[in-house]
Amino acid sequence: MLSKKEKIAYGLGDTASNIIFQTVMLFLTFFYTDIFGISPAVVGTLFLVVRVIDAVTDPIMGALTDATHTKYGSYRPYLLWLAIPFAVISVITFTTPAMDDGNKIIYAFVTYTLLMLVYTAINIPYSALGGVLSSNPNERVSIQSYRFVFGMLGGLLVTSCTLPLVKSFGEGNNELGYQLTMLVMSCLGVVLFLICFRYTKERVINPSHKLSLKTQLHVLWQNQPFKILCMAALILLTSMVLRTTLAIYYVKYVLGKEDLITEFVTLGMVGNIIGCACAQPLSKRLDKKTAYVYLQYISAILSCIAFFVPNEHVLLAFLVYFLWCFFTQMATPLLWAKMADTIDYGVWQNGLRLTGLVYASIVFFIKLGLALGGAIAGWLLAYYQYQANVELSEATKSGILTSFTLYPAIGSILVVLIMTKYNLDNKTIKKITADLTQKSNL
Repeated sequence: MLSKKEKIAYGLGDTASNIIFQTVMLFLTFFYTDIFGISPAVVGTLFLVVRVIDAVTDPIMGALTDATHTKYGSYRPYLLWLAIPFAVISVITFTTPAMDDGNKIIYAFVTYTLLMLVYTAINIPYSALGGVLSSNPNERVSIQSYRFVFGMLGGLLVTSCTLPLVKSFGEGNNELGYQLTMLVMSCLGVVLFLICFRYTKERVINPSHKLSLKTQLHVLWQNQPFKILCMAALILLTSMVLRTTLAIYYVKYVLGKEDLITEFVTLGMVGNIIGCACAQPLSKRLDKKTAYVYLQYISAILSCIAFFVPNEHVLLAFLVYFLWCFFTQMATPLLWAKMADTIDYGVWQNGLRLTGLVYASIVFFIKLGLALGGAIAGWLLAYYQYQANVELSEATKSGILTSFTLYPAIGSILVVLIMTKYNLDNKTIKKITADLTQKSNL
């Protein structure tokens, strides 16, 4: 059993990651269109191109971490090495240079690419670390619950503090406000990464092997449950990012309550935190696969309900968004716990423990989802003729509403259809764990 202190320390690493991840999810599109000053169509293309480029590096980073062997372990050292570079690139990305539009686009492409590359280099080993803190399947759910509760606390910090800090630091200059806000957030992130490094310990040893990356990928692709999780993660993140990206536009233009943006996204983050905290108790009562499927059905229903909420019923809109965040994020620790299960399945199947590569490969599909979700959001805004800071037509508002509600619901249903083929239920995992334990004792 891991101590609460170690679980909290591990969770603080995701607090640090989410300071950037949630800022990108919630504010970067808005920052680029309304502050930085580039068109939503360009932003959509930017997100897709940069994240696809970045995603290609994920398997390489996973193989690199598996091959890393230091006195600190295979994964923890990257938190120490990359915390400061990650902070520096984050600030640069949210800096608005005095350039013409063409050079601004180039600047955005370069800085956002660097941000995603450094995020890959620190987040993949951090994610893999969660799979080697313990070999106990039940303990893994607990670890991931701590991770995402504290990760969402980072998101809560972002949602509740970003716009007020921008206003306070900028004093009317939002460009300066965003830059200084990210400076403060990034410095905090460095401290949290270092705490995570200091107070965690790798216990599941990743044995050395000399297989090429191509061979490792070939072996990994024989892992059927792993492939199913990859597809589910891709669709899930596409729909989630689409919805969270458009949340600000929904409040500002559909509900007509720009002054309530911070409260809306903050309430959603509170729902995320409570949902993550409830994942472990739920997993004790229901099979992880069954629970995950039910939660996706509920998310789809709530997204559809949001479509029919009248614009003047602001409190009801807030409540439905809170519930969507609650049920959607309750599923997140279950998904990441299942990733560790697929690693054990791979060892049971072929004798190879490819921890870093498994997490890196699934993160690859998560980033493709991030790319598609962000790109689709930008393209839909352009398609519905969105223009920043002007009175929008009813057709444009209707398009934002549809994109914010019905399209993500479709994504949740697709995830359900994919997960019906996932075969690692709790009974199967117990058998695999027992077999691996017996082999290790021989």
